Amino acid sequence: MRAFTISAPEIMTGIAPPAAGAQTPFVREAPFMREVRATFALAWPIVLTNLAQMAITTTDVLVIGRLGPEALAAATLGANLYFALFIYGMGLAMATAPMLAQAVGARLGMVRDLRRTVRQGLWLCLAVSTAWILVLGQTETILRAMGQAPDLAAAAAVYVDTLRWGILPALWFVVLRNFISALGRPRPAMVITIAAVAVNAVLDLGLVLGHFGLPALGLEGAGIASTLANIFLFGALALVTLADRRFNRFALYGRWWRTDWPRLREMLKIGLPISLTMGFEVTVFNAAAFLMGLIGTNQLAAHAIALQLAAVTFMVPMGVAQAGTVRVGIAAGRGDAGRIREAGRAAILLGIGFMALSAIVMLTMPRTLIGFFLDGNDPAVAETTAIAVGFLGIAAIFQLADGAQAVGAGLLRGLKDTAVPMIYAGLGYWGVGLGVGSGLAFGLDMGGTGLWIGLASGLATVAVLMLTRWTRRHRLGLVPAGAAGMRTPPAPGALPEVA
Repeated sequence: MRAFTISAPEIMTGIAPPAAGAQTPFVREAPFMREVRATFALAWPIVLTNLAQMAITTTDVLVIGRLGPEALAAATLGANLYFALFIYGMGLAMATAPMLAQAVGARLGMVRDLRRTVRQGLWLCLAVSTAWILVLGQTETILRAMGQAPDLAAAAAVYVDTLRWGILPALWFVVLRNFISALGRPRPAMVITIAAVAVNAVLDLGLVLGHFGLPALGLEGAGIASTLANIFLFGALALVTLADRRFNRFALYGRWWRTDWPRLREMLKIGLPISLTMGFEVTVFNAAAFLMGLIGTNQLAAHAIALQLAAVTFMVPMGVAQAGTVRVGIAAGRGDAGRIREAGRAAILLGIGFMALSAIVMLTMPRTLIGFFLDGNDPAVAETTAIAVGFLGIAAIFQLADGAQAVGAGLLRGLKDTAVPMIYAGLGYWGVGLGVGSGLAFGLDMGGTGLWIGLASGLATVAVLMLTRWTRRHRLGLVPAGAAGMRTPPAPGALPEVA
């Protein structure tokens, strides 16, 4: 078995140390600013990866829209069902992030722990994907049971029948992305995801519309294109982990048949609450869209515009939260309470700071933002534009709350604290958010404005609960024992590879 060295500064900061012989000024940097730089260096590739994944979905919508409104409606129904199941699987895959990060922080036995966590993550994704593929095979039956028109349900089933096979490589990609992020190397996933946008666009044009000499398969082709794009995502990142010396030293795919039941149980203990937390958030917005449709068409259109803008900006605190999970997890693995605190402060500053800027933009130039979706000079959309302007005003508050709850949840995940945050999410999103929103919208006849106030209230409630729990982490026993101060780590040097 071969020993190898891993640079402690590189792992702990996410920034490579200077080359041998390089002249470096002796400047003492405050721990907090050093942590801000490290978190930013880790977060921005993750943010771009998230945005690129959104671009893949947007490309699908744009191309399918060329087939007509019926095809677009059917694809939307099918995609919503697919995404609802995918998000639960993604929650399980996300359990690998804190486990990997804490193993990196602990250092002792890191090679073995990372390999086994990735292995069990891949097996868990295979199991949940098999179940979801079987469920999605009944798409038409499910949609008709939900009251959808038979022709739309049948068309959606055609789309999902080819789309569903991409769920496994998509979840496997999440596991590998968590692995390289835990090592402070998220850029390969970013580059691959950006490349996947181009791959998906070409495949959509070819298999949906018949360009490049390929058969025009319509909705079936759209599902095939998305599946192939997901296979590309996983396949390319898997090749990177095999070819790049920074990753192949972990031999991730060696002895892949070996199980680790205690590790798998821990993964389920962490991942199931994450799945439900993410599910609560996604489904409350699905329910809000349904309620908005009962209020009026213009209200629903304005809601879709405001929510799409909010979704784009949300990718930033979501990426910061993912980076925060890694940074807190590494510090927790080392038993370093000081670094845990600084990692949390840095993520909160970056996440909420960006959302404050986006809130200012929404308040000062709402019509410019809405102009990306609607022609402001068209009298036919004047009412929708006016409603959307009002929604964006509420969305400014919505932004701050959404960023705070995302970062708070990410920091707690770094401490493997997911069960109580799941309860917070359920109470906040459904109890406060939808409860208050429905009461204002229908009880007090405030319409869509009342519904948006409710959503903002729910997000604010979750944010306060998450951040309060974070500030009370020592009192609640969430910080690893012995982390009252920094525990002395092993001296830098060779880390033996353990089978």
